[in-house]
Amino acid sequence: QVQLVESGGGLVQAGASLRLSCAASGRTFSSYAMGWFRQAPGKEREFVASISGSAGTTSYADSVKGRFTISRDNARNTVYLQVNSLKPEDTAVYYCAADKSQIRLRLALKADYWGQGTQVTVSS
Repeated sequence: QVQLVESGGGLVQAGASLRLSCAASGRTFSSYAMGWFRQAPGKEREFVASISGSAGTTSYADSVKGRFTISRDNARNTVYLQVNSLKPEDTAVYYCAADKSQIRLRLALKADYWGQGTQVTVSS
């Protein structure tokens, strides 16, 4: 069982940056690929970024490439999402997720475990 708790969201102006964190419980954190997803009001959940258990492989949605960076610290059981140059269209609830398969995170938008989400609101 893995529990995920996100933090770091907030209300910011366009162009600002945030660092989202997702703290995981359990002793097998490094065996899970981790992903970030987001869901805006009235829209479906979408993939944002993922990272392999060893942090050797990352993947990003085209809409965030060059602006967002995913990283992880396995010693701290934490995955991060650095979000820069925020735009109003980045406004959403951001969720982290854990799964044994990085491919399943990205392609199927499915995961074994999900966090409760953290709200990011970007004003213009």
